Amino acid sequence: MAKIYHLSTCTTCKKVIAALNNGEGFELQDIKTNNVTAQQLDAMKEVVGSYEALFSRRAMKFRSMGLADKELTEADYRQLILEEYTFLKRPVVVVGKQVFTGSSKKSVAAALAAFQDQ
Repeated sequence: MAKIYHLSTCTTCKKVIAALNNGEGFELQDIKTNNVTAQQLDAMKEVVGSYEALFSRRAMKFRSMGLADKELTEADYRQLILEEYTFLKRPVVVVGKQVFTGSSKKSVAAALAAFQDQ
């Protein structure tokens, strides 16, 4: 299975999808119109090790909700991501049992290599 969780209005997500075969061979899930389910999030967490690794501190609501001043637990990160799609670090690329988060060149290159190897 190859899947990309993205935001269709995000230019960074569009660039990453373009770098990943223009999305060909991937199932694309726009997290704004089709929210990430608890089951999907839990599966991602099992691979990356924590909900915090899937959490975006760059989301505008992070500061506006005063979250920068709080100590968040894993349960908090999970709940926030499920309640507000912008808290998921994006894009999230799932290839088989591997998960790649964010838009760094290293992450995108690793996702593309994993996709080509499957």
